[in-house]
Amino acid sequence: MPVPFGALPEDADADLLFDVADGIARITLNRPARGNSLTVAMFPQFRAVWEEVRMNAEIRCVIITGAGGRHFCTGVDVDSVAETGRVAMGSGNISDELHFTSRQNRVWKPVICAVNGLVAGGGLHFVVDSDIVVAVEHAEFLDTHVNVGQVGGIENTGLARRLPLGTALRMTLQGRNFRLPAARAYQLGLVDELTAPDQLMETALQIARDIAANSPQAVSLSQQAVWASTEMPYSQAAEYGWSLVRSHWSHPDFVEGPRAFAERRQPRWTAG
Repeated sequence: MPVPFGALPEDADADLLFDVADGIARITLNRPARGNSLTVAMFPQFRAVWEEVRMNAEIRCVIITGAGGRHFCTGVDVDSVAETGRVAMGSGNISDELHFTSRQNRVWKPVICAVNGLVAGGGLHFVVDSDIVVAVEHAEFLDTHVNVGQVGGIENTGLARRLPLGTALRMTLQGRNFRLPAARAYQLGLVDELTAPDQLMETALQIARDIAANSPQAVSLSQQAVWASTEMPYSQAAEYGWSLVRSHWSHPDFVEGPRAFAERRQPRWTAG
């Protein structure tokens, strides 16, 4: 059952919390005593959560955040890796092995990352794959892969698309010795909105409400067009975007939007 924002699901001790209200899903990393780090047991939970987001037509937008006020996510729990010598991932393609984020699960619904504190290592997955990043003023971003003998090759690729190359490389190569403050991340474009701690969720919610009020199909296709443009030459991206525009012409929302505007009423969008 959906629960109001500000309340927690019944299993408030779970490592990953998920709730839905008014068309907005909220995913909360809930291990504040361990820096909201990720455990092996959480990997299939992420996959299940994103499948629910994909299949539930009532969900229009997603907010992902961390519990507490100190850490957003500090990546994979290093102790669990030290104990097992592995990270519970296979050696297949990234699309078969990683399922933390909407992009990694091929889910085309907007995601807002509400950064409530420090982001390190694998926590950067959620930042670089989100559509919009809102962060508290005391947040910091760093990458620790090389410090623990790991390759920074996935989140860091996302950083290089959202930051100047030199900054992405400093984060990658200096490791924990280089921290990017939220204010500087905002200047460079990694963060889209800075807030005081007590305004973080309300800011993220307002953005989510604005998105959820729009045509779900038009939002999804527009989102796909913009993300695709980061991977294609301009002319190819424009052609792909044009194909998405044309594909929407037969959708009911294409007619409903102008009709609702002309009739001065709220549109009745088609879900799914």
